[in-house]
Amino acid sequence: MSTPGFILTLSCPDQPGIVHAVSGLLFEHGCNILDSDQYGDEYTGRFFMRVHFGAGAGGVDLATLRAAFAAVGEQFSMQWDLVDAAVKPRVMIMVSRIGHCLNDLLFRTKTGGLPVEIAAIVSNHRDFYQLAASYDIPFFHLPLMNASAEQKLAQEAKVFEIVREQNIDLVVLARYMQVLSDDLCRKLEGRAINIHHSFLPSFKGAKPYYQAHDRGVKLIGATAHYVTADLDEGPIIEQEIERVDHSMDPDQLTAVGRDVECVALARAVKWHAEHRILLNGHKTVVFK
Repeated sequence: MSTPGFILTLSCPDQPGIVHAVSGLLFEHGCNILDSDQYGDEYTGRFFMRVHFGAGAGGVDLATLRAAFAAVGEQFSMQWDLVDAAVKPRVMIMVSRIGHCLNDLLFRTKTGGLPVEIAAIVSNHRDFYQLAASYDIPFFHLPLMNASAEQKLAQEAKVFEIVREQNIDLVVLARYMQVLSDDLCRKLEGRAINIHHSFLPSFKGAKPYYQAHDRGVKLIGATAHYVTADLDEGPIIEQEIERVDHSMDPDQLTAVGRDVECVALARAVKWHAEHRILLNGHKTVVFK
């Protein structure tokens, strides 16, 4: 039986002794480092680190490690987190009427490609309730047809109620075609990922690939990013591209675009679930 694994992530002002202090504490508790990544940003002066380690023969537990690490975190003014690597984050997927990203995430999770537990699917339409049922996942239909501002806020209150009731760790906007309010964005800060159908901020709107076709683009792109109150301006996690040419019509561009959206979003969700993403101001550090 393998020993339990833990993941430590941290960021702090860059200074000598950080790696020594972290590795020394883990050594003192009999832990074995399995892999480690670190990065010092010369522009922001901050240091970032992710350590995956085993408990070792002593079998130290998470609570003991957290208590021991608190002093190191305070010494170096760290923002840090320490988690059990075996625990899968609970994910809620939000979708409207375009289902390729939803279907892709469900399949990847079912086949072991994503280390998450999809606990709920929320939609403002009923199109995918049968798909949710086929995976035995609760489906919540929260309609928004010609809704007033008050009705939209009431709908968002129900969304956040589901987040709390289902103990959701991550919300994924898988082509959810509604703009979240500033209040909900703040409540979900750092734990909501959106897929945008271009390299931000190009080709915004309902038919981006028709706009791309009109402009004669040579690359189709998609951007996965954290959700913030600034629409489509959140920290970028992943971008994917595919080369296209003049012979392709809008429907063909749309098909290519859906593929790259699925890939970019799945990577972003996977890296978040594996605690590989650290915020660096308006940017991210992603330890792959």
